[in-house]
Amino acid sequence: MTYESAPSATEPASSRPGEAGRGQLRPRGSNHVGMRQYNERVLLQAIRLHGELPKAELARLTHLSNQTVSMIVNALLEDGLVVKREPLRGRIGQPSVPIALNPDGAYALGVKVGRRSMDLLLIDFTGQVRQRSSVRYDFPDPDSLFDQLRGMTQRCIASLGSRAERLCGVGVAAPLSMGGWQNLLGVAAELSQRWNEVDLRERVAAVVDLPVHLVKDTAAATVAELVAGRGRSMESFLYCFVDTFVGGGLVLDSHLVPGAGGNAGAVGSMPLHNADGKSLPPQVLSAASLIGLQRLYEAAGLDPDAAVDDRSLEPPWATHTRVWLRTAANALAFAVVNGACLLDVGDVVIDGVLSRDLLSRLIAHLEEALDEHCWEGVTRPAVRPGTIGADARALGGALLPLYAQFAPDPEVFLKVQTGRRPGL
Repeated sequence: MTYESAPSATEPASSRPGEAGRGQLRPRGSNHVGMRQYNERVLLQAIRLHGELPKAELARLTHLSNQTVSMIVNALLEDGLVVKREPLRGRIGQPSVPIALNPDGAYALGVKVGRRSMDLLLIDFTGQVRQRSSVRYDFPDPDSLFDQLRGMTQRCIASLGSRAERLCGVGVAAPLSMGGWQNLLGVAAELSQRWNEVDLRERVAAVVDLPVHLVKDTAAATVAELVAGRGRSMESFLYCFVDTFVGGGLVLDSHLVPGAGGNAGAVGSMPLHNADGKSLPPQVLSAASLIGLQRLYEAAGLDPDAAVDDRSLEPPWATHTRVWLRTAANALAFAVVNGACLLDVGDVVIDGVLSRDLLSRLIAHLEEALDEHCWEGVTRPAVRPGTIGADARALGGALLPLYAQFAPDPEVFLKVQTGRRPGL
């Protein structure tokens, strides 16, 4: 079933800090006949956010009439988007029948194009990962990468059989500047320039005949945390993702803020000190990225891949890991302090491809580094580990087409800026 967008009929949600239930957790519909398709999305969103619910509870949550809810649920059952669960027997009256999302009701693909690997995820209607595949490289050649992506997507789609018609789109998560920082990466200028000329959305659309959504990789990871992780209980937070390079995203009032160029929350590009007139100051990513840890391992003749597994905290890697932890924590502390001063965020979420134990160590060192800063005049945010890990970027990408087609607000993740004139 394909839905057309409809104007919002929701009542303005309270934005008071700490109020129970954020705006998007209270989807509200309209009883107007012309709003049926919108109300279908409202019901689906209510079930997605609150879990399986009987019709009476759906009516209460959405402020739709019992009759309207019953009609919509019957239509969604016929279209295979929801299923009935076993009846729940109460003390009095007829047993209630919970309505749940049908995992096979729709699917979406998420593709993460990175500097060291490409990941493909297939998620179902409930957001669960059903398939995954990955390819690793030192740095990708554009032509060979898209050839590999074609094979990966074809195999994934073929595995669905007749269910492939329920694929609703592809979400692509990639760095805004794939060819940037070539010297730090050790990439040839010619290869870097080739990536600067690639239209990623166009190349992916040529590989798979589905709607393509393109988003910055760390913004996609932020979406995953917002929808499927800790972000569900946070109104505003700064997000940092540690990989080959460290980057981030920004959530304000439960919405991802894209910024003028789609790059809000770019913590990796923050300068670590003022320019001295002789050279450009180093950036946070030069100190807090995993490429720095891998370079330490390589200089010691150790396997650099240990940076993303449990060996990082074991001899002989542990000695070099401790050096990186101090450097990375000090750099991230600088980003956190500046984020707190500029945005007054209450929380900072740190995640990445590193092991969960190493992530815990990094956060502990970060807290110690934050102790060394002056917090007078500003509220120190709480630092919390992310819950998604290495899948965050591909998962966030996959969620975009799923929500674009089935959420009441196609831009549910985005804090849309209106009334802005070019050049201002």
